[in-house]
Amino acid sequence: MNRKLVIICSLLYVLFMAVLAVFYYTNDESFQFLIAIGGVVCGAVPLLLALFTKLHFNLPLVISYLLFLFGSQYLGSILGWYGNGWWDTFLHVISGAILAFAGIALYERLIHRDAGREISPWFVFLFTFSFAVFGGVIWEIYEFSSDQLFGMTLQGGGNKDTMTDLIADAIGGLLIAVWSGIRTKINKHKQAV
Repeated sequence: MNRKLVIICSLLYVLFMAVLAVFYYTNDESFQFLIAIGGVVCGAVPLLLALFTKLHFNLPLVISYLLFLFGSQYLGSILGWYGNGWWDTFLHVISGAILAFAGIALYERLIHRDAGREISPWFVFLFTFSFAVFGGVIWEIYEFSSDQLFGMTLQGGGNKDTMTDLIADAIGGLLIAVWSGIRTKINKHKQAV
């Protein structure tokens, strides 16, 4: 059932962005058209994972991801919410948290079930936090590269924008990493009793 809902939610987002792409293309609005095409590609990621891999992420994580895309691509870029100053930072906190949850999901799927009893809560904390921060760093490399290679202005505030984004990513990741470390410690304690 979760897999079907992931497919349906992803298809709805892809369809929404595809309709926007056609609308902006026919109205000769190239910036919005490119953002909408990016939305189609990004929205298809959970769909492709659900259809072609054995990695199945839970529905709340996929819905969070799609809502993040909506906030970033549609509200932020197409409707211009990034212009208000705080929207970008807010979304980076959210993306850090989503990346941390994705790190937890990968961790839980890739380790051997019996290993979970032996793994330190500190390792879970460190892996989750590192995964979130690494995702933020990769994004900032993408922004910098796009600005340098294609003359874009993704890093509107230069170094200040980059550092604010990385700090926001780290805060979102840290919150979830602390929670995951505590959860692991509690679960280990319950298994020992």
